[in-house]
Amino acid sequence: MIKHAHLNTYDQLRPIKIIALAACFSTVLTACSFQKYVAKPIEPSTAIAKFELKDPFGKPFIEYLSINGYTSDELPVRQWGLDELTYCALFFHPSLDVARAQWRATQASGARAAQRLAPTLNGNLAHSDDPDPSKKPFAFGLSIDIPIVTANKREIRIENAQHLSKAAKLKIAQIAWQLRNNIAQTLTEYAFNETQLHLLHIEELRHEEIVNIYQKRVSVGVASNIELSNAKLRLQTISSTVNSAQQTKLILLSKLASNIGVPLANVVTMSLDIDQKRPEYNLTNTELQTTTLLNRLDIRIALERYAAAEAKLKLEIAGQYPDLVISPGAAYEFGDNIWSLGLSGLLSLLNKNKVAIAEATMLREVEAAQFEDLQTKVILEANIANAEVIQAKKALENQQRLLAQQQSNTQRMQRKFTAGDIDRLEMTYAQLEVINAEKNVALANFQLNKSLDQLENTLQKPLASEVSASSKSVNAAFNLEGEK
Repeated sequence: MIKHAHLNTYDQLRPIKIIALAACFSTVLTACSFQKYVAKPIEPSTAIAKFELKDPFGKPFIEYLSINGYTSDELPVRQWGLDELTYCALFFHPSLDVARAQWRATQASGARAAQRLAPTLNGNLAHSDDPDPSKKPFAFGLSIDIPIVTANKREIRIENAQHLSKAAKLKIAQIAWQLRNNIAQTLTEYAFNETQLHLLHIEELRHEEIVNIYQKRVSVGVASNIELSNAKLRLQTISSTVNSAQQTKLILLSKLASNIGVPLANVVTMSLDIDQKRPEYNLTNTELQTTTLLNRLDIRIALERYAAAEAKLKLEIAGQYPDLVISPGAAYEFGDNIWSLGLSGLLSLLNKNKVAIAEATMLREVEAAQFEDLQTKVILEANIANAEVIQAKKALENQQRLLAQQQSNTQRMQRKFTAGDIDRLEMTYAQLEVINAEKNVALANFQLNKSLDQLENTLQKPLASEVSASSKSVNAAFNLEGEK
């Protein structure tokens, strides 16, 4: 601390007065901008009421679709496909609100990291009981501590905050994609359930015909009651399966309502488009891996986390150089006017922040290892998903071939029935065989669509080579261009 230099004139008290006035003025200005605490309690009943008001047919959502590329001819939505339901989730689902709030919190942290350290005002007042009349009984002083951040620490903190903010922003897109994938899987299950119900109803009718035939035969004595009972048991089994499929339909609608974040009553009234054609794709293993690594949001998040770890290491290395505080001041001490200039800093030159640097280095190594593990995992997942698609395609082709053979056989049976060579019971059983083959095709098609959904989720990119206008808007929403 450097002290001294006596001032003898009254005018030399002016620096102290100026500093005091500046301090008072700044205090008044700061006091004018004080914020008050405002309580914001959560009312569960209000949250429930807010959820019930979420309406995909309402004006706010229609305006949202207009902003994202839908024309007036397409609104209101009449057929709800994957794109429209995804927009529903982007607009209504609360998990996105949580992710957006977390992103805004990281932005606030970035703004705080960019703030410069404010000077500190120090003052003191003293009184002496010394009876010496040559000394003044009072002493007062005023000084300002001006911090100086060295080694670009502020810029490094900003860099770290920016990477964390980007990771949080990508998290929004990741949740948006997950919602889309959940909707796609539910639509696939719903389409399969609708096909099942259609075929089961036809099968139920055929079994009713068989029961009626046996009832007539029993009445004329050409069939036994055992045959009739067996036919009735098979009819009961099919009827039970139909009821189970109808219950599954309601469960899937409830699941879809959960995926898009609206009440079930609204989803029940939607006309779902389940006949959308699945895209064809032809990707080599190299193209598959490249597409996966370029589109996976978790990989991009991991890269931002690694960059944040690097910034943290840079900050600890910069911590080897201490920040400085310059403290100019003036004092009046028992009749003497004194100015001072202080310089202080944390004495970190001895250990050079070695422990913190070693810790930050290890954390960076952890992030690097996690990134490599994620990359390997993603590549393996893509290969498995691609293999499942190939296998499902072969299974579907095989079932379609069997169905064609069975249809050809049934046509031959139909000709025999028309010629009177076989009876109605035999013809009905032949029709049941076709229905069974159609059910196998429907199951194989469901497995293929399910594997395609999984491959899309692994790639985190729609498989369609030519994406529709609404799909492009959905992709833009995943990149946060379509936020509310």
